[in-house]
Amino acid sequence: MSNPERIGLIAGAGSFPLLFAAEAKKAGHEVIVAGLKGITPAEIEPLAAKISYFRLGQLTDPINFFKENGVKKVLMAGSVPHIAIFGGILPDLRAAKLIFRLKDKKANAILGAIADELAADGLELVNSATMLEHLLVKPGLMAGKKLSNDALKCAAFGWKAAKSLAALDIGLTVVLRDRVVLAAEAQEGTDACITRAGEILRRLRESGQKGHAMMVVKVARPGQDMRFDLPVAGAPTLRTMHAAGADTLVLEAGRTLILGMEDFLAAAKETGITVFGAGSEESFK
Repeated sequence: MSNPERIGLIAGAGSFPLLFAAEAKKAGHEVIVAGLKGITPAEIEPLAAKISYFRLGQLTDPINFFKENGVKKVLMAGSVPHIAIFGGILPDLRAAKLIFRLKDKKANAILGAIADELAADGLELVNSATMLEHLLVKPGLMAGKKLSNDALKCAAFGWKAAKSLAALDIGLTVVLRDRVVLAAEAQEGTDACITRAGEILRRLRESGQKGHAMMVVKVARPGQDMRFDLPVAGAPTLRTMHAAGADTLVLEAGRTLILGMEDFLAAAKETGITVFGAGSEESFK
């Protein structure tokens, strides 16, 4: 996207769509936003060349909206409850047909099918990290102190556990302590998973059990499709970790997006949390 052009944005919740829209506008692109009623942040409106809102479950109208506005490339950014961008309770006819023919109703299958529907109408779904490559996690130590041998062993164990979880499309995050998984992410999301683990840790400490602080490991799915549902992290996650009793965050390098790098690193320094980017299991040896 070196030359200015019109880019379609399917905007979910959170700061991710705002970051993309701001970067795209700064680069001279016109951002045509398909917002989701009750989900897309209103702050995106000044960043959009044009915006229209649709309810969850609509597929035909957003596609027509993009086509009518000369869009050829579309990007998905932001979170949607229970993954279902265009997969809500009241799907339109096209979305209903899409869902009916899907044998696999998991997140990746639904989003992949949506990408195919866009392509059928001449709309290319592009990498969600487009123009935000500088916010992708880099390999190695990002903040805090060097991982000890015990921490590296714990991280390697957590990496395997999180990858197994992600392969089943259940969640992307595990919270562990001394190579024991205290909580695994499901529908509740990363921060709620960390908070739940913190409650378990509190009870363990009240019972007199000693041990290290908790570690959080978040990975991408095996064969992560970079066009949608990228793992993300930000300063709020670090503050949730600190409150829960976690002192180390391991993220998959190259496939995890930091939502606001400056704030994230400042929060890591403020909380004393170590942040480590891992490219593979070999990163812990």
